[in-house]
Amino acid sequence: MPGGQREDLEAGLRSGPGPGFEDPENSEVALADPFDIADTKNASHETLRRWRQAALVLNATRRFRYTLDLKMEEQKDQRRRMIRSHAQVIRAALLFRMAGEQQLDLAAKVATPTDIGAGGDYAVGLEQLASMNRDQNVSTLMRYGGVRGISDLLKTNVETGISGDEADIAKRRIAFGSNTYPRKKGKGFLRFLWDAVQDLTLIILIVAAAASLALGIKTEGIEEGWYDGGSIAFAVLLVIFVTAISDYRQSLQFQNLNEEKRNIQLEVMRDGRMVNVSIFDIVVGDVVPLRIGDQVPADGILINGHSLAIDESSMTGESKIVHKDHKSPFLMSGCKVADGVGTMLVTGVGINTEWGLLMATISEDTGEETPLQVRLNGVATFIGIVGLAVALSVLTILLARYFTGHTRNADGQVQFIRGKTSVSDIVDGVIKIVTIAVTIVVVAVPEGLPLAVTLTLAYSMRKMMADKALVRRLSACETMGSATTICSDKTGTLTLNQMTVVEAYVGGKKIDPLDSSSQLHGSVSSLLYEGIAHNTQGNIYTPKGGGDVEVTGSPTEKAILSWAVKLGMKFDEVRADSKDIHVFPFNSEKKRGGVAIKRANSDVYIHWKGAAEIVLASCTRYLDLEGNLQSMGAEKESLKQAIDDMASRSLRCVAIAYRPLDADTVPSDEESLNKWELPEDNLVFLAIVGIKDPCRPGVKEAVRICTLAGVKVRMVTGDNIQTARAIALECGILSSEADVAEPVVIEGKTFRALPEKEREQIAKKITVMGRSSPNDKLLLVQALRKGGDVVAVTGDGTNDAPALHEADIGLAMGISGTEVAKESSDIIILDDNFASVVKVVRWGRSVYANIQKFIQFQLTVNVAALVINVLAALTSGDVPLNAVQLLWVNLIMDTLGALALATEPPTDELMHRSPVGRREPLITNIMWRNLVVQAVYQICVLLVLNFCGKTVLHLNDEPAEHANKVKNTMIFNTFVLCQIFNEFNARKPEEMNVFAGVTKNNLFMAIVGMTAVLQVIIVEFLGKFTSTVRLSFTLWLVSVAIGIVSWPLAVAGKLIPVPRTPMSRLCMKPFKRCKSSRAS
Repeated sequence: MPGGQREDLEAGLRSGPGPGFEDPENSEVALADPFDIADTKNASHETLRRWRQAALVLNATRRFRYTLDLKMEEQKDQRRRMIRSHAQVIRAALLFRMAGEQQLDLAAKVATPTDIGAGGDYAVGLEQLASMNRDQNVSTLMRYGGVRGISDLLKTNVETGISGDEADIAKRRIAFGSNTYPRKKGKGFLRFLWDAVQDLTLIILIVAAAASLALGIKTEGIEEGWYDGGSIAFAVLLVIFVTAISDYRQSLQFQNLNEEKRNIQLEVMRDGRMVNVSIFDIVVGDVVPLRIGDQVPADGILINGHSLAIDESSMTGESKIVHKDHKSPFLMSGCKVADGVGTMLVTGVGINTEWGLLMATISEDTGEETPLQVRLNGVATFIGIVGLAVALSVLTILLARYFTGHTRNADGQVQFIRGKTSVSDIVDGVIKIVTIAVTIVVVAVPEGLPLAVTLTLAYSMRKMMADKALVRRLSACETMGSATTICSDKTGTLTLNQMTVVEAYVGGKKIDPLDSSSQLHGSVSSLLYEGIAHNTQGNIYTPKGGGDVEVTGSPTEKAILSWAVKLGMKFDEVRADSKDIHVFPFNSEKKRGGVAIKRANSDVYIHWKGAAEIVLASCTRYLDLEGNLQSMGAEKESLKQAIDDMASRSLRCVAIAYRPLDADTVPSDEESLNKWELPEDNLVFLAIVGIKDPCRPGVKEAVRICTLAGVKVRMVTGDNIQTARAIALECGILSSEADVAEPVVIEGKTFRALPEKEREQIAKKITVMGRSSPNDKLLLVQALRKGGDVVAVTGDGTNDAPALHEADIGLAMGISGTEVAKESSDIIILDDNFASVVKVVRWGRSVYANIQKFIQFQLTVNVAALVINVLAALTSGDVPLNAVQLLWVNLIMDTLGALALATEPPTDELMHRSPVGRREPLITNIMWRNLVVQAVYQICVLLVLNFCGKTVLHLNDEPAEHANKVKNTMIFNTFVLCQIFNEFNARKPEEMNVFAGVTKNNLFMAIVGMTAVLQVIIVEFLGKFTSTVRLSFTLWLVSVAIGIVSWPLAVAGKLIPVPRTPMSRLCMKPFKRCKSSRAS
């Protein structure tokens, strides 16, 4: 088992010791820690409030900007209720506002009607439609002539839709508006600037700078007196501006990602053909098919539907499923299809719908807590408390030394003499001391630490888009780095989802050639065409001027329809010959779908299509090639053998069957018909088709990479167990035929029947699960999590939503996935490709590694800066690094350091490690070793320069004040250059070659180069501001040489062995023993 999994306890409760087991003492400590939220995916609001209150924060506005707004849901509910009550008033206010912003032209994002009271070219007006939709007034609908009457008024056709040409669409947008809404504008740059100013320490420094400026000008005149206060003010402003720019750029990235999330693609019927359009391009008059899991894209009226059930909780706030039929035909935008199928006519779009008004009046809250953010708040709080204690110590010592007459100027004069020193000099001296103490707090409290997570996540999310992964929840990026197992679908993820019928059995005999109908009797082909044409959610469009037919639908549907067309099926004619009276949509639990049809002569037939062995089991007779009914008998065994033979060759097997039904048994009223269950016994077998779906190129390599990375790939599919086994062998998920015994390869029903304890034990061994239902997938996820695994799950159907929600990382498919599946997921795989899932794992590990690099770099700076200032203050009563210098160091460390290290691209080495346990210490023993080696070196060098600098640098013959300034400039310069060189070391905490791939990271090179250039400018040209003097070429060489030593020192340090037990645990052992002995 991967090593990273050993500490992972949070995935669920365990039945006993095993992987991830931790002693009760550890658990008790974990429970007491407010920053221990290992999985924030389902964390309660109370838990989130607890860690925020425990954090030491200098600027809460900035620190918690990208975290969850705990008041947002309450506000959303209030807005929803208000909109339902005052929709007209709110819409009028929005239109007024939009008019003021001059957004009424067609080129604008939100197109609104020119005259809301008139229909223009249409016989019905927007206001009339909006009122009917809002009140869900069936009598008004009937007055217009029902749905067909409305369609005539809107110049559309309920069968073929609108014409779809650009002029028609533009006209409809002018008359009824577009399916967009004005969004609340994101924060402008000035708001980010204001947020950056909220930092308490920066406010104190600005006040101190203002006081210092006033005193300086008063005592020394404006020419010389403004430097001290002005330089601090300039440094503070620089920090504020750089912080605001960095935050503003991140905010723009998040806004772009939110746009991608909102841009849903869906099918509409235009001019008789199905076309894919963006949800924003829907117009009034469009005919839209609805299937399980779809989002209702606009307000509309049901044209026809079968067992259609809508989840209206997003609009009404009540988790109640509403059944839609001709008595209740109104559909609200933003709701989800919970069950059944249907077709709707769009009658309201954009802000003319309640959903549009809701979206226009609330700002979307994309914030959330990520486990790393929470843990880094803990680290930042601990360091902050230490820094605060150090700053208070320095403040106390410096004030005590000052008022007892132990503080001297550079020329040796005592700064404070009781009764002689003026009040302005005392105030000036105290301000300088307070400024130093406050600046130490600025450096010590690493506000940038939790924000570095946001920075690296924003960078990773943008790059992951290029790798075909759209991140819906930030924390999923991190958690994916800890994933120990991926439960993947087969179809479309491991395979290409490009299906073709390659084998077929009709009437018990194999058809050869495949597309020849000459072997079939007329009655056989007629029943076969009827079953295929009616029992489908697909469609066939035949161009009026001739040409190739266009087949739409799911890949399986397209394959079967295409085969039937080659046999000679006339889709439109077959559909016109009979009428659907009830539809049972394909169900992933039952693995089949059916339809009841009534022919022109009033004969009723039930047609079923689904998993071959399940449909075949319900068949008692079959129709032979001559059109004669035969009893199944021995033929069933030969057909089962044919299914097994096709499945072993990776073919998906689908059976088609029918049965005649007495018309008197069909319910006559609509309500009873909706509840009617189609008979599924005594079926007559028609055909079995074998559908080939080839493995994706590169999937075998992707599975191999996962295995090397310690991530177990499991296939969970609804397909036949033989098909699943064959594909798993082809993809490399199963290494050989020897691995195919149970429980390595298991059927869903077998797994589901096991007792819970046994399921947990068996789950670890499962590699392939065939004929699984969505509930089986959920049970597998729960069992794996209880066993300590960090589970990623792929899913595309509505019924996959519980498993996607339960998993540590839910991965929905962007092409084949329903909107319900996507909303339950954490990441959407835009190309449905398993290789993209592996790239997400790589990025997840990169996020964690980059944060660790930044922590190592920042803590080295913190430790060195704090120790040197404290020791200098204790011994000499002065600090070598002044306020302006410390602010520059803070800028290098916080914002620029985060930009440089948090945006390192992922490397192949990341996939040669085991997954990172989510309870593993954030600061590893390797990091502690690197940190201590560099910090001790820097402290030693700086202390030598501070106490022996004049001798070492041959400055004893220089004037005391000048010598002191050269010494302090040298300390400052050396310290900054040490950080610049150490930034390279931080890139590769475990590797000897810290320069590998450095030239590929242009941002890192640019930031390091810019920092070095700015340091030269500060020392050589801004001495008045930073209290530095120009250094000679020799002293620059000495500074660079001292900095460069950190490189060989890092190599030497990596030869020092470190204990396997984390340092934090070693340090806690005495406390635990003490606690245990007290308890006993």
